[in-house]
Amino acid sequence: MSTQTLQLTEPLIDYLHKFGLREHPIQAQLRILTSKHARSVMQISPEQGQFMGMLAKLINAKQCIEIGTFTGYSALSVALNLPKDGKLIACDISSDYTDLAKPYWKQAGVDQIIDLNIAPASETLSRLITEGRENSFDMAFIDADKTGYDTYYELCLKLIRPGGLILIDNVLWSGHVAEATAIDEDTIALKALNKKIHQDDRVDMMILPISDGLSLIVKR
Repeated sequence: MSTQTLQLTEPLIDYLHKFGLREHPIQAQLRILTSKHARSVMQISPEQGQFMGMLAKLINAKQCIEIGTFTGYSALSVALNLPKDGKLIACDISSDYTDLAKPYWKQAGVDQIIDLNIAPASETLSRLITEGRENSFDMAFIDADKTGYDTYYELCLKLIRPGGLILIDNVLWSGHVAEATAIDEDTIALKALNKKIHQDDRVDMMILPISDGLSLIVKR
């Protein structure tokens, strides 16, 4: 027994993937494709994808938001757990990555569920607010430019319903958030946001030590 989170060795990660992961065949294909990409480090882990999909299922999510889609694995992980009349608003600024995702979304039968918006996420989220979509979404996942996280968080708080979830990726930032000497703008932005959310009485929150750190936030 331990009072701290277990450190994952490579053999233990392999065991976790073998016995703790149920991955759709199309998910696996997309993950393997992305692993060969020059920017594969931007891909979430399969266990995180499964966790996000299970959260969507647990809260009976129907309307979701994703900020930062990359090659589409996280969007696929959530969309596979939405009802046929559900919708995932996916936001990205470049079609270079998302074009890789589209054939896999189609093969998995979720291409009609995922509404891809190629534009600055703040513009897409602001448009949804203007359209009267406040308090209508069940879950949001933020995984884009770190200096924009605070803006995305505030916009998502308006769009997510009370009791809905906001997930924020990379909040431990390879451990740099705990380093007093780390002064790059991404680390500074993440430190500030982590502190802000910890003190935010609009939400309940925790940071999960999964992958690169995942904030799990429930809107009150």
